[in-house]
Formats: sequence, C-alpha cells, structure tokens
Amino acid sequence: MQRVQITTAFELPGQTVLKNFGVVRGLTVRSRSVVGNFLAGIQALFGGDISLYRELCEQARRDAFDQMCREADRLGANAIIGVRYDATEVMAGITEVLCYGTAVRVSEPAA
Repeated sequence: MQRVQITTAFELPGQTVLKNFGVVRGLTVRSRSVVGNFLAGIQALFGGDISLYRELCEQARRDAFDQMCREADRLGANAIIGVRYDATEVMAGITEVLCYGTAVRVSEPAA
C-alpha cells in the first residue's frame, strides 16, 4: 500500500470507495526502562524537549501505524481512511498506543 493512500480524512479526492473492509488497527504497549526514566528525569531538570520520551512515543506510534498498514494489506485494501491515534496508560509507566482507521479499496485516482 502506498503511504499516500492513508489519511485522517474520510475520503480521497478524485477516488471512489469500491469496497469497505472495516476497521483495521495496530496496537503496541510500551514502557521506558529504569535507566531511561532516570536519564529523562535529568533532561526534565534542565527543561525543554525530553528527547528520550519523544523518541519512545514516535517509535510506539510508528509501530502501531505499521501494524495497521499490514492488517489493511492482508485484507486486500489499497487505502485507509479516517486514521486516528489513541493512547491509554495501562498502569504507571506503561502506555498502550492504538492506531486505527477504515480499510478500503478505492478506484484509481482521476487524471
């Protein structure tokens, strides 16, 4: 699936939804190690961007997104519309990141 065929919108301009495969999702659960928490705490003392946590969040979102795309590919979709992210703290220091959308087959883009 081309990554340009994935959108938070509910349609792709110039294309028609030919088939709806339903909701697809990707899920990851992450925690930071004790050492990572310690180093991030030191970064927090100085203020600004806490790159250790930012990198962890980016990786979690990327993993959930990639899982969602693989599920859509498995179903035969060529696009995903209505993509959203959600995050929930499962317990202290452990967070679930969910990426979901609607897998669809769309027509070729209008020229």
